[in-house]
Amino acid sequence: MWYALIKGLSLGLLLSISVGPLLFTTIKQSINNGTRGGLAFIAGVSISDVLLALAVNFFTEVFTTLLMGKDIVGIIGSIFLVAVGIYFLFFKKIVANEDGQVQVKFRKRDYLKLFMTGFLMNLLNPGIMLFWLAAATSFATHGSEQRLIIFGIALLFVLGTDILKVLLANRIRRRLTPHNIQFISRLNGFILVCFGIGLLVWYLFFPQ
Repeated sequence: MWYALIKGLSLGLLLSISVGPLLFTTIKQSINNGTRGGLAFIAGVSISDVLLALAVNFFTEVFTTLLMGKDIVGIIGSIFLVAVGIYFLFFKKIVANEDGQVQVKFRKRDYLKLFMTGFLMNLLNPGIMLFWLAAATSFATHGSEQRLIIFGIALLFVLGTDILKVLLANRIRRRLTPHNIQFISRLNGFILVCFGIGLLVWYLFFPQ
């Protein structure tokens, strides 16, 4: 029991501290869209993590077949990152009221957009796929109960750290001006474009 708990925490910590486009986008979404917007985004990320964890443990053949075409998945994911980055860089506008405070107004479909953005950004990331496959391979000799504990703890740990990122980003948001928030949004867009182009070059010219 304790062994599985420690393994699960270690696995969750490894994934939560990894630096990538999701880290910057989680913070950006929370600063731009408030706590609820950030939570909608990480809900999408978390659901895709759960699906990937289930896939590598219970549908290994299907998942392995998908990874055989990881170059295609990588290219699609790269284009998606570039598209989202261009939107944040050039088209996303921060609206302020007469007092200079950022206005955050959401409809249900806006939350759905944030949810789907987080879901697709995580699901179309071949690095995340490989992470979960490597984890499943490492714990393949463990019993189903132990693997359930390991992956369950890891997923809960990652979700918990993502919620903390959202809450901390919201505290920072209160101290930022609309101009600073717009700058952060464009910086995140630039980072996403760079990540996307880098991945696209890798999968087009250095296929595995």
